[in-house]
Amino acid sequence: DPYSNSKSCSELVTHSYKKSFFDNSYVAVSTARAGNVIGGGDFANDRLIPDCVRAAMKKEDIIIRNPYSTRPFQHVLEPLSVYMTIAEKQYNNPEIQGYYNVGPDECDCRTTGDLATMFCSSWGNGLKWINVCEENAPHEASFLRLNTDKIKSVFGWKPVWNVEKAVEKTVEWTKIYENAGNIADIMT
Repeated sequence: DPYSNSKSCSELVTHSYKKSFFDNSYVAVSTARAGNVIGGGDFANDRLIPDCVRAAMKKEDIIIRNPYSTRPFQHVLEPLSVYMTIAEKQYNNPEIQGYYNVGPDECDCRTTGDLATMFCSSWGNGLKWINVCEENAPHEASFLRLNTDKIKSVFGWKPVWNVEKAVEKTVEWTKIYENAGNIADIMT
Protein backbone atom coordinates (compact mmCIF):
# COMPACT_ATOMS: atom_id res chain seq x y z
CA ASP A 1 0.00 0.00 0.00
CA PRO A 2 1.19 3.61 -0.51
CA TYR A 3 1.77 4.27 3.20
CA SER A 4 4.12 1.31 3.64
CA ASN A 5 5.80 2.07 0.34
CA SER A 6 6.50 5.64 1.45
CA LYS A 7 8.52 4.29 4.37
CA SER A 8 10.67 2.16 2.05
CA CYS A 9 11.12 5.10 -0.30
CA SER A 10 12.60 7.22 2.49
CA GLU A 11 15.27 4.57 2.97
CA LEU A 12 16.01 4.56 -0.76
CA VAL A 13 16.34 8.35 -0.82
CA THR A 14 18.65 8.29 2.20
CA HIS A 15 20.78 5.50 0.72
CA SER A 16 21.02 7.36 -2.60
CA TYR A 17 22.03 10.60 -0.86
CA LYS A 18 24.69 8.82 1.21
CA LYS A 19 26.06 7.02 -1.84
CA SER A 20 26.16 10.26 -3.86
CA PHE A 21 27.74 12.57 -1.31
CA PHE A 22 29.36 10.51 1.46
CA ASP A 23 30.41 7.27 -0.19
CA ASN A 24 34.14 7.75 0.36
CA SER A 25 33.91 9.39 3.77
CA TYR A 26 33.72 8.29 7.35
CA VAL A 27 30.22 9.66 7.77
CA ALA A 28 27.88 7.01 9.11
CA VAL A 29 24.25 7.36 8.08
CA SER A 30 21.39 5.29 9.41
CA THR A 31 17.65 5.41 9.21
CA ALA A 32 15.35 4.06 11.87
CA ARG A 33 11.61 3.87 11.67
CA ALA A 34 9.30 3.16 14.52
CA GLY A 35 6.01 1.40 14.77
CA ASN A 36 2.98 3.23 16.11
CA VAL A 37 4.16 5.28 19.06
CA ILE A 38 2.02 6.32 21.98
CA GLY A 39 2.78 8.50 24.95
CA GLY A 40 1.78 11.52 26.95
CA GLY A 41 1.75 14.87 25.20
CA ASP A 42 0.50 13.67 21.81
CA PHE A 43 -2.52 15.80 20.92
CA ALA A 44 -2.58 15.19 17.16
CA ASN A 45 -5.89 14.78 15.39
CA ASP A 46 -7.01 11.41 14.05
CA ARG A 47 -4.65 9.36 16.20
CA LEU A 48 -5.97 6.66 18.47
CA ILE A 49 -4.56 7.63 21.87
CA PRO A 50 -5.08 11.39 21.47
CA ASP A 51 -8.68 10.66 20.42
CA CYS A 52 -9.06 8.46 23.53
CA VAL A 53 -7.63 11.24 25.72
CA ARG A 54 -9.98 13.88 24.30
CA ALA A 55 -13.01 11.63 24.81
CA ALA A 56 -11.93 10.70 28.35
CA MET A 57 -11.44 14.34 29.32
CA LYS A 58 -14.92 15.17 27.99
CA LYS A 59 -16.34 12.06 29.70
CA GLU A 60 -17.62 10.78 26.34
CA ASP A 61 -17.42 7.35 24.72
CA ILE A 62 -14.36 6.82 22.56
CA ILE A 63 -15.20 6.39 18.90
CA ILE A 64 -13.11 3.77 17.12
CA ARG A 65 -13.48 3.53 13.36
CA ASN A 66 -11.63 0.27 12.78
CA PRO A 67 -11.15 -1.80 15.95
CA TYR A 68 -9.74 -4.79 14.06
CA SER A 69 -6.64 -3.14 12.57
CA THR A 70 -3.48 -4.57 14.11
CA ARG A 71 -0.59 -2.19 14.78
CA PRO A 72 2.85 -2.41 16.44
CA PHE A 73 2.11 -0.11 19.39
CA GLN A 74 5.00 1.05 21.58
CA HIS A 75 5.74 3.87 24.00
CA VAL A 76 7.54 6.80 22.38
CA LEU A 77 10.48 6.41 24.76
CA GLU A 78 11.34 3.03 23.19
CA PRO A 79 12.35 4.35 19.75
CA LEU A 80 13.87 7.52 21.22
CA SER A 81 16.21 5.47 23.38
CA VAL A 82 17.31 3.25 20.51
CA TYR A 83 17.77 6.25 18.17
CA MET A 84 20.29 7.60 20.67
CA THR A 85 21.94 4.19 20.88
CA ILE A 86 22.28 4.01 17.09
CA ALA A 87 23.87 7.48 16.96
CA GLU A 88 26.31 6.66 19.77
CA LYS A 89 27.30 3.21 18.50
CA GLN A 90 27.73 4.21 14.85
CA TYR A 91 29.85 7.19 15.92
CA ASN A 92 32.27 4.69 17.46
CA ASN A 93 31.83 2.08 14.73
CA PRO A 94 30.61 3.37 11.33
CA GLU A 95 30.34 -0.22 10.11
CA ILE A 96 27.03 -0.65 11.90
CA GLN A 97 25.28 2.11 9.96
CA GLY A 98 22.18 0.80 8.30
CA TYR A 99 18.42 0.74 8.06
CA TYR A 100 16.59 -0.26 11.20
CA ASN A 101 13.03 -0.92 12.32
CA VAL A 102 12.10 -0.22 15.92
CA GLY A 103 9.00 -1.90 17.19
CA PRO A 104 7.51 -3.90 19.99
CA ASP A 105 7.76 -7.62 20.42
CA GLU A 106 5.24 -9.55 18.34
CA CYS A 107 2.98 -10.12 21.35
CA ASP A 108 2.52 -6.35 21.59
CA CYS A 109 1.17 -5.97 18.07
CA ARG A 110 -2.44 -5.42 19.03
CA THR A 111 -5.68 -4.34 17.45
CA THR A 112 -6.87 -0.78 17.87
CA GLY A 113 -9.85 -2.20 19.77
CA ASP A 114 -7.48 -3.95 22.20
CA LEU A 115 -5.55 -0.72 22.73
CA ALA A 116 -8.76 1.25 23.31
CA THR A 117 -9.87 -1.38 25.85
CA MET A 118 -6.52 -1.10 27.66
CA PHE A 119 -6.87 2.68 27.69
CA CYS A 120 -10.41 2.50 29.09
CA SER A 121 -9.34 0.05 31.78
CA SER A 122 -6.36 2.18 32.77
CA TRP A 123 -8.38 5.42 32.74
CA GLY A 124 -11.27 3.98 34.78
CA ASN A 125 -14.44 5.93 35.55
CA GLY A 126 -16.56 3.66 33.34
CA LEU A 127 -14.91 4.90 30.13
CA LYS A 128 -15.78 2.76 27.10
CA TRP A 129 -15.35 2.74 23.36
CA ILE A 130 -17.78 2.18 20.52
CA ASN A 131 -17.20 0.99 16.97
CA VAL A 132 -18.35 3.55 14.40
CA CYS A 133 -17.50 2.71 10.80
CA GLU A 134 -17.15 5.83 8.68
CA GLU A 135 -18.63 5.86 5.20
CA ASN A 136 -16.00 6.46 2.53
CA ALA A 137 -13.22 6.22 5.13
CA PRO A 138 -9.73 6.09 3.64
CA HIS A 139 -8.19 2.65 3.19
CA GLU A 140 -6.14 1.38 6.09
CA ALA A 141 -4.05 -1.76 6.06
CA SER A 142 -5.54 -4.31 8.43
CA PHE A 143 -2.19 -5.57 9.72
CA LEU A 144 1.08 -3.69 10.14
CA ARG A 145 4.18 -5.06 11.79
CA LEU A 146 7.86 -4.23 11.63
CA ASN A 147 10.62 -6.80 11.47
CA THR A 148 12.93 -5.78 14.31
CA ASP A 149 15.38 -8.67 14.05
CA LYS A 150 18.21 -6.46 12.76
CA ILE A 151 18.09 -3.85 15.55
CA LYS A 152 17.90 -6.63 18.11
CA SER A 153 20.87 -8.52 16.69
CA VAL A 154 23.13 -5.51 16.00
CA PHE A 155 22.49 -3.66 19.25
CA GLY A 156 21.08 -6.34 21.52
CA TRP A 157 18.07 -4.05 21.90
CA LYS A 158 14.72 -5.13 23.21
CA PRO A 159 11.70 -3.14 24.35
CA VAL A 160 11.61 -2.23 28.03
CA TRP A 161 7.85 -1.67 28.33
CA ASN A 162 5.13 -3.89 26.93
CA VAL A 163 2.03 -2.30 25.42
CA GLU A 164 0.05 -2.50 28.68
CA LYS A 165 2.78 -0.56 30.51
CA ALA A 166 2.95 1.94 27.63
CA VAL A 167 -0.78 2.63 27.90
CA GLU A 168 -0.58 2.82 31.71
CA LYS A 169 2.26 5.37 31.54
CA THR A 170 0.42 7.38 28.88
CA VAL A 171 -2.70 7.57 31.06
CA GLU A 172 -0.60 8.47 34.12
CA TRP A 173 1.09 11.32 32.21
CA THR A 174 -2.25 12.55 30.84
CA LYS A 175 -3.99 12.61 34.21
CA ILE A 176 -1.15 14.61 35.75
CA TYR A 177 -1.29 17.00 32.78
CA GLU A 178 -5.08 17.27 33.05
CA ASN A 179 -4.79 18.18 36.74
CA ALA A 180 -1.95 20.69 36.14
CA GLY A 181 0.42 18.49 38.13
CA ASN A 182 4.18 18.26 37.88
CA ILE A 183 4.87 16.11 34.83
CA ALA A 184 8.63 16.25 35.42
CA ASP A 185 8.13 14.20 38.58
CA ILE A 186 7.02 11.13 36.58
CA MET A 187 9.60 11.57 33.82
CA THR A 188 12.53 10.45 35.95
